[in-house]
Amino acid sequence: MDPASQDINLNSPNKGLVVDRSDSLSDVPVEGVMEGPVEGAVGNAANPLPPGLTEEEAEELRTELTKVEEEINTLRQVLSAKERHATELKRKLGLSPLNELRQNFTKGWQDVQTSNAYKKTQETLSQAGQKTSAALTTVGTVISKRLGDMRNSATFKSFEDKMGNLKYKVAGPRGNGEAASSPTDTTPTQENPSF
Repeated sequence: MDPASQDINLNSPNKGLVVDRSDSLSDVPVEGVMEGPVEGAVGNAANPLPPGLTEEEAEELRTELTKVEEEINTLRQVLSAKERHATELKRKLGLSPLNELRQNFTKGWQDVQTSNAYKKTQETLSQAGQKTSAALTTVGTVISKRLGDMRNSATFKSFEDKMGNLKYKVAGPRGNGEAASSPTDTTPTQENPSF
């Protein structure tokens, strides 16, 4: 069979048949072909029977298929009616979709909290938080100790004295109402000056 002479239009009643392309397609007579699906056309060239299936068996399967499809439609209608009835009952009970969503969310969150994965994660994060807290406390203690050591160092005392002298030079003897101290006085006037 020459592929160029085959009708490749999948909607064509002549699908797969050799068509003489020398004439226009409108001039090709097509006999015995009707528009739309044809009942009982199981054995024709457009819809051949599967191998090993007789026409009676095919008719039986078609009948069974029709019954199953009708049952499916009936079940869909019943399900739709039951869903409407359930919605009406919920409305009468005062259960709105928002309340239902809230209840589902609460139940879901409770399910998550009781899961083993959540418990293990919570335990791990708790231990990590405790270790982090202990580490930060240790760091804070070390920093406080270092600042205290630095404050007692000769360099810091020298800086503190210079700042005291600068304050005296800027504010003068009238400072804060106390007796004026000498600029050469090496003891600061305040026990713990602020920065």
